[in-house]
Amino acid sequence: MARTYLDFERSVAELDKQAAELISADGEAANGLDAIRKKSEEELKSLYAKIGPWEKTQVARHPGRPHYSEYVDALVSDYTPLSGDRKFGDDHALLGGLGKIRGQSVVVMGHEKGKDTDTRLKHNFGMANPEGYRKAVRLMDLAERFDIPVISFVDTAGAFPGRGAEERGQAEAIARSIDRGLSLRVPYISVITGEGGSGGAVAIATADKVMMLEHSIYSVISPEGCASILWRDGARAKDAAKAMKITAQDLEKLSIIDQIIKEPVGGAHREPDVAIKTVGASIMTALEELASIGADALVRRRRDKFLSIGRSLKT
Repeated sequence: MARTYLDFERSVAELDKQAAELISADGEAANGLDAIRKKSEEELKSLYAKIGPWEKTQVARHPGRPHYSEYVDALVSDYTPLSGDRKFGDDHALLGGLGKIRGQSVVVMGHEKGKDTDTRLKHNFGMANPEGYRKAVRLMDLAERFDIPVISFVDTAGAFPGRGAEERGQAEAIARSIDRGLSLRVPYISVITGEGGSGGAVAIATADKVMMLEHSIYSVISPEGCASILWRDGARAKDAAKAMKITAQDLEKLSIIDQIIKEPVGGAHREPDVAIKTVGASIMTALEELASIGADALVRRRRDKFLSIGRSLKT
C-alpha cells in the first residue's frame, strides 16, 4: 500500500522514493540503499522532534491513523457491539459495546471515521448525530448497572451539524452525555486518538483519566473555523492552531488532560500496531490506578477535576 505523506514530510518522501528506486524489479537491493534508509529515518526523527500545532493537526487527521474499530479488534476480546439509542435509531459514527481487555470486563465506545470512501460515508466521517450520544448514555447506564469500567476513544471533527441532528436535539444529547459521564459511578477512561473536536468530543471525554496520543489535538473548534471567525480568513488556520493551544503538550500543562501517550517516530499511522499496543498498556495502568477508588470518591474527584479547569490560569 502506498504511503500518504504530509506536506511537511516532503524531504522524507523524496528519500523514500530514492530508496524504492534502488530496489530492482526482482527485489534485489542496490548499493547505497541502507544509507538512504538510515538518512530517511534520521530526517523523520528530526522533523517530528520539532513539529508545531498545525503540523500536529495534519498528523492527527492522517487517514492511516488507527481508528476505533482497529483498537477494538486489537485490544478487546469477546466484543459484542450494541446498537441503537432506544429512541430514534442507530448511529454509525459512534460505536460501542461490551468486551474484555486482558480479562477485565469493560464497556467500550468511540468515534469511527472509516478508512475508505464507502466506510467514511457509512460512519459519517466520525461526526455523530444525537442518537449516537444517546447511545453513549445508554452504554454508560449499562456499565454502571453491572459495575464495569467505561473506555472511550475520541476521534471526531465534531458532532454532526445537519438540520436533522438539530431537530432531534443535538445540543441536548451532547449535554446529557457530558452530565452522565460526570455522574458515572464506575471508572471512566478516555483516549483522544486523533482529532478531539468541540462538544462532540467532550461528550464522551468527561472521564477520570483523559489521555491523548502525542500528536493528537483537542479543541473547542477547528483551526480553520477559528481562523474564519477571528480573521475572516480560513487560510490563517496555522496561526489559529498555534494560538488555541490544541496540542497534547499544551493541554497537559493546562491540566486539561492527564497523560500523554507516546507515539512511534513519524506518528501512529506509521506503526499502528505499536501505537495500539502502547495505548492498551496505558489503559490497563489507568484501570489499575482507579480500581481501588470507591464510587462516591470517583464522582467527587471527577467533578472537582473538571470544575477546576481554568481556575489556576493567570490572565
